[in-house]
Amino acid sequence: MYVLVTGVAGLIGSRFSKWLLENIPKITVVGIDDLSGGYKEHVPPRTIFFDTSLSEYEKVEEIFKRYNFDYVFHFAAYAAEGLSPFIRKFNYQNNLMNTTNLINLSIKYPIKRFVFTSSMAVYGRGMTPFSEDSIPNPIDPYGIAKFSCEMDLKVAKDQHNLDYCIIRPHNVYGENQNIWDKYRNVLGIWTYKYLNGLPLTIYGDGKQKRAFTYIEDILEPLWKAATKKEASTEIINLGGVKETELKEASEIFKKVIDDENYPVDFLQERHEVKDAWSTHEKSQRLLDFEHKTSLEEGLRKMIEWSKEQPSREIKKWDHYELEENIYDFWK
Repeated sequence: MYVLVTGVAGLIGSRFSKWLLENIPKITVVGIDDLSGGYKEHVPPRTIFFDTSLSEYEKVEEIFKRYNFDYVFHFAAYAAEGLSPFIRKFNYQNNLMNTTNLINLSIKYPIKRFVFTSSMAVYGRGMTPFSEDSIPNPIDPYGIAKFSCEMDLKVAKDQHNLDYCIIRPHNVYGENQNIWDKYRNVLGIWTYKYLNGLPLTIYGDGKQKRAFTYIEDILEPLWKAATKKEASTEIINLGGVKETELKEASEIFKKVIDDENYPVDFLQERHEVKDAWSTHEKSQRLLDFEHKTSLEEGLRKMIEWSKEQPSREIKKWDHYELEENIYDFWK
């Protein structure tokens, strides 16, 4: 059995590939990543790895020709939601057009199912918890790109019979997180700041509510998204079941590092959804999801892992496509 995992050097892709190789007999994992947001040392051994961008259509097509894929797991994305209004062109190329390339090839070289990790960003502002039946209303280009990919998959099913399952994960964290990208996940940003003796940062008043998802808890459900008959053509929220205010999350972080007086800086409020968490019943019913890991336990594991990592240069954009109304902390 051959499976393709895109974003294989990133958090979800690397950890999922490792899980596959350790738990699924007679499986061959082929991974694609351009290493723009992941690290080659995170790619698990025994993975057939290609350092390639999904924008390089001919190169990716050669990979499809070489391997008769059963399943495609598409995790590759630049998930800097708050930054996306200032890098619109890059956002749509990376998150929409690259997905289109992959959908084309999955139709041309037929597979059993395409598993796409979308985002809770598609919901935008609405009544929480967001359910899969909620009407999408994204408020930024990242959410728009993800929702566009979802719509394209539905059309590919209707017109070309490409089976799919859309997963909407939220706030995934854990070992192999890119903590060196200051535009991404808040827990990764805090971890980097702690390791470098910098204050934790919160945008606005810290009353934003999020549900955090430890990576280990979603690996087997991702496999079931591809292999369970009931998951065909479904949209499924996947992730943490307990909403937490960011201010409260920072207190949990300080408890984990055993420093209740660790400084926290409150910065300029961003254009973002205030409250964002999802239902989880559908993932429990269809994918046997279990929320096993508390935020405190998961943070402890991630921070211990991060202490063993080499020193890496933090990602910084040399220039933005737009600087109008950009936040002071990114100027």
